Amino acid sequence: MTDETHRLGSPRTRSRIGPGRLGPREYRRAVANNRHSIGLPAETLAEIEAAGIVLPDPDAVRRYRLQRVRDRLRDLDYAGIILYDPVHIRYACDTTNMTLWSAHNPCRYLWVGAEGPMILFDFSETAFLAGHNPLVDEVRPATQWMYELSGIEIEHRLRRWAAELAALVGEHGSGNRRVAIDRASPDAIHALDRRGLQLRNGGEVMEVARSVKSPDEVTLMRAALVAAERSLEAMRAALEPGMTELDLWAILHSENIRRGGEWIENRFLCSGPRTNPWFHEAAGRVIEDGDLVAFDTDLIGIFGMCVDISRTWIAGSKRPNANQQDVFARAEETIQLNIEMVRPGITFRELTFDSWSPDVDEFHQYSNQYHGVGMADEWPMIVFPHTWDEAGYDGVVEPGMVLCVESFVGRRGWGEGVKLEEQVLVTEQGYELLSAYPIGLR
Repeated sequence: MTDETHRLGSPRTRSRIGPGRLGPREYRRAVANNRHSIGLPAETLAEIEAAGIVLPDPDAVRRYRLQRVRDRLRDLDYAGIILYDPVHIRYACDTTNMTLWSAHNPCRYLWVGAEGPMILFDFSETAFLAGHNPLVDEVRPATQWMYELSGIEIEHRLRRWAAELAALVGEHGSGNRRVAIDRASPDAIHALDRRGLQLRNGGEVMEVARSVKSPDEVTLMRAALVAAERSLEAMRAALEPGMTELDLWAILHSENIRRGGEWIENRFLCSGPRTNPWFHEAAGRVIEDGDLVAFDTDLIGIFGMCVDISRTWIAGSKRPNANQQDVFARAEETIQLNIEMVRPGITFRELTFDSWSPDVDEFHQYSNQYHGVGMADEWPMIVFPHTWDEAGYDGVVEPGMVLCVESFVGRRGWGEGVKLEEQVLVTEQGYELLSAYPIGLR
């Protein structure tokens, strides 16, 4: 998403940070060179246009997402939320900075109040990385308390960090001390607790906020699917016996990145005997003629939208054997029948117990039957009847949710397995299949 009007305008940060030592002119140049300001490659935009997709106003998407977070905070009567998860930060304020590194190093965070400003605390002097989004009210330097960056000063930094956040709550919380946080170490939690904040689970805020997509968000997901499915075409064209699993998997990475995508969450591509049971990661195994090759994209693509579909192909020119045909047919039947279950108003429990799957005593299955998807895999996670007591929970499917329908079928003890998965939008009337890449061994 690009913002032609704002990206060349004046800094949106307040004077306490502003352009900092960059100076106003250099700051504006840095904002214009922000990757979100530059946007997608021409080839990707052409693929999207050829699919008949008209991209939405980026600020409309940003306003919807921020409102979803604030509505959820008000529903739960929280003063605000402190976000460290980079996917949550991007959802709320559409900014990125070292996404994968910050996913395991808590170096930047976001304050979203039910009322008042949205303030980004970013790593180093990088206010220009938020300059494309007019909804970010202020950028401040993050107070670093992770041990790598604070060392023996960790207690001092934690006290300073907690004091600044407590001051925000005091200024904008109207006396409400209930604050959600999505991720923090025990000593960070204790530091906030000593400041009198009553901490709540940030996942309860963000997962529900993210679960219902606006029509504009669905458009972005459609565009992401187009780009990802063009990447799958390149994979399929390259598949041949003699290449390694890693050779094939690298093509998906390369095609995703060059189109403007982000990263791939896992490395689920395997071949031949490694396809059953599921969860083997891509390795240096050489793919042989007649092998099944199964993969799960788990791909964070353009606009930060997740494309999570699975396909199973056969390599080379051999005809599929009887077991390969049988497990493929069962996996395909599972997907088709369970997609038909998707509709607004159906409960998670009904999906759990009324969906179809092969006999668990004869066949391996996947870990779940359905899950939400948006900027990553999301709530809800809908399991199998035999795991309901230990892992299931109830809820209601709503219009605007996007669900992935999962299937893995592999015989217990022998033979290859088949992994399939489709991405489905919940509509007012039922469902719409969003993923379009064909299902088939060839």
